Amino acid sequence: MIRLFRVSIPASVLWLVICETLLLLGLFIAGTYLAFNVETESYLLDEGGLWRVAVVVAIIQIALYMQDLYQDIRFQGHLFLIHQLCLAAGAAFLIQAMLGYARSSIQLNKWAMVYGTIFTLVVLPFWRMFFNLLVRRAMPGEKILFLGCSNVVKEIWERVKERPELGLSLIGYMADEDESRGFFPALRLGCLEDVKRIAEQTRPARIVVGETERRGHLPMEQLLELRFAGIHIEEAATLYESLFGRIPTADLRLSQLVFSAELGPRQSYVHLQNVYSMILGITGLVISMPIMLLVAILVKLSSPGPILYRQTRVGLRGVTFQVFKFRSMYADAEARTGAVWATKSDPRITPIGRWLRQLRLDELPQFLNVVRGEMAVAGPRPERPEFCRILEEKIPFYKQRHSVKPGITGWAQINHNYTDTIEDSITKLEYDLYYIKNLAPSLDAYIIFHTLKVMLLSRGSR
Repeated sequence: MIRLFRVSIPASVLWLVICETLLLLGLFIAGTYLAFNVETESYLLDEGGLWRVAVVVAIIQIALYMQDLYQDIRFQGHLFLIHQLCLAAGAAFLIQAMLGYARSSIQLNKWAMVYGTIFTLVVLPFWRMFFNLLVRRAMPGEKILFLGCSNVVKEIWERVKERPELGLSLIGYMADEDESRGFFPALRLGCLEDVKRIAEQTRPARIVVGETERRGHLPMEQLLELRFAGIHIEEAATLYESLFGRIPTADLRLSQLVFSAELGPRQSYVHLQNVYSMILGITGLVISMPIMLLVAILVKLSSPGPILYRQTRVGLRGVTFQVFKFRSMYADAEARTGAVWATKSDPRITPIGRWLRQLRLDELPQFLNVVRGEMAVAGPRPERPEFCRILEEKIPFYKQRHSVKPGITGWAQINHNYTDTIEDSITKLEYDLYYIKNLAPSLDAYIIFHTLKVMLLSRGSR
């Protein structure tokens, strides 16, 4: 796993992006040779053809990212991949046509574009199939031995089995017999006291400790010897955070938060976030004005009631404020029900409102909240006071999400859409705690870019 933008990314995914970039460059250069014959080198080197090829390749790879083909690299069949590639190529052709209309100097030659695209549609599915086999069989995974079998360990186990591109290989686990009941008994390698012997036999690169109840019975002397022998030893929560992008609250202890040197947010990053959030808020208001005018007309024509909807939300340090949104529900929708969570097919939502929520256009007025200093562009979702009181009573550490400004978008919003149960709220809190711990401009940039992807693909949240 390699850490970029404060996010852990499998090394195999980075290798896929790098290799695929070189492959696509080669395919489109080959298409250029087929289109130009003898004049190819002059076109590529003297007339900026290489830059034009690079622009096309970048467009295709961004389109593939938008379709999650760099998130889940498992091979799903030639027809599916060809369909996705055709969509990516269509986006490239559309942008190339726009560049031609603008008479841009970075437009690739028409026939070079056609031949390069044909080569891509033929070669890339076979390349993906080869790379998938390479990841599964040829690339050795980092061997992991678990000490204990807590719920966190079980979730990690399932994730690693589903995602071979993570580059992790599960050796087995060690736990007492009563603790391991119902959890892959055939993969239990022994009791905790046998850890040194089993480690010498299996030679793991990492030992992950995930005991449900430690009570001082971990074989610390043996673990210390193994640590000095070069084996990396870490808590299951650390690996969980890397794999899932969230902090597990089930095994989180108050002392971990109090004495943690890494738990954020760093005040320097908070001050910096205030500056660029203000800039982005003003820019967002100016750029989105035509869209907001159109949305305002649609909201007014769709159903009686105000265009803007104001609602009390909880912000920084628990201080409440009025959040602005385009109205997406019928007027007085909660007059009978009171404050309730929205559901997937909520009858209170207007037809236009459902469309606005899918595209997240109902949240555009929140740029005004950003300019007023009540919100940031990225951060935890601002929750209603009625729900906060309930969640603070039932979920440990829930108040800690108010240590930063709420955001228009956020780490939890792009990773977990719906929140209509206590369990969903716990999951979102775990994402929020991860964000607070890792708050940085690079993570905010990643979230904003991913939010654009969510909006373009209509994967909105309520």
